[in-house]
Amino acid sequence: MTQIPLICNNISIENDRLLFAGQDTAELANQYGTPVYLMDENRIRERCRTYLGAIKQAFGGKGKALYASKASSFKRIYEIMKEEGMGIDVVSSGEICTVLKAGYPLSNAYFHSNNKTDADIAYAMDNGIGYFVVDNTEELLAVQAMAAKKGIRQKILLRITPGIDPHTYAAVSTGKVDSKFGSAIETGMAEEITKLALLQENIILSGFHCHVGSQVFDSDVYLRAADVMLTFISDIKQKTGYVAEELDLGGGYGVRYVAEQPEIDIRENILGVGKFIIDKCAQLNISVPEIAFEPGRSIVADAGMTLYTVGSVKKIPGYKNYVSVDGGMTDNVRFAMYGSPYTLFPAKGLHRPFDMRCSVVGRCCESGDIIQNNVPMPQDIKRGDVIACLTTGAYHYSMASNYNRIPRPPIVMLKDGESYVAVRREKVEDLVNLDV
Repeated sequence: MTQIPLICNNISIENDRLLFAGQDTAELANQYGTPVYLMDENRIRERCRTYLGAIKQAFGGKGKALYASKASSFKRIYEIMKEEGMGIDVVSSGEICTVLKAGYPLSNAYFHSNNKTDADIAYAMDNGIGYFVVDNTEELLAVQAMAAKKGIRQKILLRITPGIDPHTYAAVSTGKVDSKFGSAIETGMAEEITKLALLQENIILSGFHCHVGSQVFDSDVYLRAADVMLTFISDIKQKTGYVAEELDLGGGYGVRYVAEQPEIDIRENILGVGKFIIDKCAQLNISVPEIAFEPGRSIVADAGMTLYTVGSVKKIPGYKNYVSVDGGMTDNVRFAMYGSPYTLFPAKGLHRPFDMRCSVVGRCCESGDIIQNNVPMPQDIKRGDVIACLTTGAYHYSMASNYNRIPRPPIVMLKDGESYVAVRREKVEDLVNLDV
């Protein structure tokens, strides 16, 4: 039997069939059709509790865990976040609308993005947003103007760029001085926007935010960012007398997409970050601000799996092999964007030797429609077989498109041996509903 890389403990093999969250993936494919996103609800809840427990322990009962909505945004996920006591961040009016439809209190939400429109700002305020994470001077003044118009005082954090390179994908690196996000400390912009914020009558500056990148496998970048940010907080206190009450360190812990990547011990990492912060604050003679983390990928990524059905197998002797499936870059664009690695194998018949290397590709009329290259598969893989792609809970549904007018897959939640539809499968009729 081929050695199958079970990269997460919610994946198993029984009677030569692949199980996810204890359920037979081939049977789920038959029940719900393919492509289909599966989400392990118990895994999501477990990760939420890990973060909340670790933060509570690290910071003596203080601190926040904010689910980063952009990883996967749909009604059910916010219902789960509410039930688990998680805060959230949002980046658009669309995410805010979804949050409201789920009955999640927007007062526990932080509104990110580097270019909020006046309509976004008004919509968020009208619905009681907790905080704006303000990216730049123009936005700061726009929030001030809207708050004055509505007769409120609005809490904000300022997004600060600490100048940290996380050594990850360039496309998901956000903490360097020349990032499109935030105001850099090194250039003096951070100090300038802080002083400007303190002058605004309708703004309550609660503290600062930073985010250095994504898919990082240890706490080094958190420690470096915390060191820079706490020093900045100390400098601002000395220069202005302002004491930051909150410091949001963003998100970024990685997950395993392939066996070669390490598994993160989130609890131990956060405890280490907590000790560093407490010691650093003592060294700087400042009070420890309320610390927030923004996990997204590490909450939902390995809670997800996508199932596909093979449509064709093309073997080009002396060159390469292609296994085409009924999904592709419309439901997983991450390989096309980032060259992201994935683990794929059949849903059943796992005793066979995986003696063929192939590219698993999608159905789009696009050469770049590739899910993964150099994938080991059985020689006899054929039309009608089901293939699983692991670790697809983050940035798959949220980045899905209708390219080639292809409907998006459903999201099926798995919990305690049962399954239910959280997002229905898009129909072709849905694709023309906005046409006039």
